[in-house]
Amino acid sequence: MQPYRHFSLASYMFAYYTAKVTDEEIRDSVEWYLKYVPLKKIYVENHRSTVDVPVARLREIKAILEEYGLTVSGGITSTVLVDDIQKPNIFDTFCFTDPRHRETYLDIVRDAASVFDEIILDDFFFTSCRCEMCIRAKGKKSWKDFRQAQMKEFSEIMVAEAKRINPKMNFIIKYPNWYESYHECGYVPMMQRDIFDMVYTGTETREPFYAAQHLQRYESYSLMRLMENTVPGRNGGGWIDLGGSSDNISVWLEQAEFSFLGGAKELTLFNFPGLLHHPALASMDPVLRKVDAFLDQTGGPVGTAQNSGPVETAQNSGPVGTAVWEPYDATGEDQLVSYLGMCGAALEMKPEFPENAPTILFTSRTACMPDAMEKLEAFVREGGNAIVTVGFVHETYDKGIKEMTSTRLTHRHVLGNEYMIDRVDYDYSGIRYAKGAEKVMFEALDYKTNATWADILLLAGEDNFPILTEDYYGKGRFFILNVPENFADLYKLPAEVIQTLNAILSLGQEVYLGSAPKASLITYDNQTLCLHSFRPMLSTLRVVVRGECKGLQDLESGREYTQGVLLPGPQKRGDGARTRTSPPEYAFDIPVGPGRSVYLKIMR
Repeated sequence: MQPYRHFSLASYMFAYYTAKVTDEEIRDSVEWYLKYVPLKKIYVENHRSTVDVPVARLREIKAILEEYGLTVSGGITSTVLVDDIQKPNIFDTFCFTDPRHRETYLDIVRDAASVFDEIILDDFFFTSCRCEMCIRAKGKKSWKDFRQAQMKEFSEIMVAEAKRINPKMNFIIKYPNWYESYHECGYVPMMQRDIFDMVYTGTETREPFYAAQHLQRYESYSLMRLMENTVPGRNGGGWIDLGGSSDNISVWLEQAEFSFLGGAKELTLFNFPGLLHHPALASMDPVLRKVDAFLDQTGGPVGTAQNSGPVETAQNSGPVGTAVWEPYDATGEDQLVSYLGMCGAALEMKPEFPENAPTILFTSRTACMPDAMEKLEAFVREGGNAIVTVGFVHETYDKGIKEMTSTRLTHRHVLGNEYMIDRVDYDYSGIRYAKGAEKVMFEALDYKTNATWADILLLAGEDNFPILTEDYYGKGRFFILNVPENFADLYKLPAEVIQTLNAILSLGQEVYLGSAPKASLITYDNQTLCLHSFRPMLSTLRVVVRGECKGLQDLESGREYTQGVLLPGPQKRGDGARTRTSPPEYAFDIPVGPGRSVYLKIMR
């Protein structure tokens, strides 16, 4: 089977399997895999929980796999029971204070390094231990500061020991999908990225609401972008499993697709025995061939991560979107970015302040940075477009944000399902009204008429409350986005409201989505884009293109959509002397099947 041009596939053999599998079973299993996908690499785990695979057996398995031309690397899952003593932590992860645990871990690493030139850590390399040793060692520090310092220190010792055993070692840390909680459990990407040779990204999104994590499906893309921007050229790939999606193969395949659209050069399928004879794997190749063909059109680099070591990436090529400043140790408004992405916002998470972005979204997570307000004020003053969430306003309320707007917190809340859209640069004929099927609860914000403008209002009885406010400040524009108390209620907003929100969120971008929620837009810097529907039925998605264009072309079928509708543009309001200028906007309605993607190119 021909390899893919832009990425490769790997699988992971966990220790429960490698400890018991026979040589014949390995050969039969590999041959079954290779009938359905062009597998290039297998990670062979030597430790998980109470299972350890002997070095001699690891060498035998490695030799068998290499007979099939596969690259073979090592893997470790950091769960354990030392001396039959259970520590007070989650998942029985290691206690990195306990000397017995530390030495046990280093022995596991030494075994793996003696066999493999590359090791990946499954996503349990964290600590939530609160044993007596940890409580005493923590002292007056916060658990966050204690755990981060501890994991940084042990990471340095562990990587150095692996490289002492095997100087060719390429050591990879895989970060899990729960990025909003990294800092509480000792994950420190801003420090560990300089310790490990590469990172890896957990892009499995699981069940979005019947599970405690409530991960939204857009995160398979957005988290890949965050890690790509954290370690450019050294993000080894994405990692998916069937957990939470085994009842819907399309959702599992969607995770793979979004990982590659986000820039992954390798995808690890967890786990090797779990996918044997499973219809999911037999369904994968046609989907990935389609993604591979689309990536030919995006201008992305050709080449895979099937060989060890960092991957070279092309410059000025790849996904684009509105910058979201997402600091490493951020707290608050968890998963809001993915909820907005499920409403069609094309977003690009950045761990460091995106100096040259035309538009930046600041959430309450951004406010953890001590210079957040300073950077926000300077950015807008010099001509940038900034959108801040109501959570950010709460965090910076007494730190200067009231100097930029007349919008104020009231600490009251309001329910409603009727909306008015009245953007400041559009005359009164542009006022629109929309109604949602269900009422949504928002914080009741206050603002002063004509000092601040409300572009979107929630109507409630004979009153109304802002959902999106706009201020001019210096040379730039400043918006406050009032998100619902329950982020999932974004999905209850009508298409007209979503279109206006995305129009603002996408300032500086060439295209945005103007449809009801449960659809995503992924855009690239060469006029190509992906539309994806999460809806259970055939839907029409409205793509709005800025600037003169001839239409949109379906890159798979060749079909051209040329019947664009010219949307109303800015007009002088009342007795004003001017209005803001902007390029014309053309709306194209594109049919997209349930759980499907359509790949398009703007025809200029």
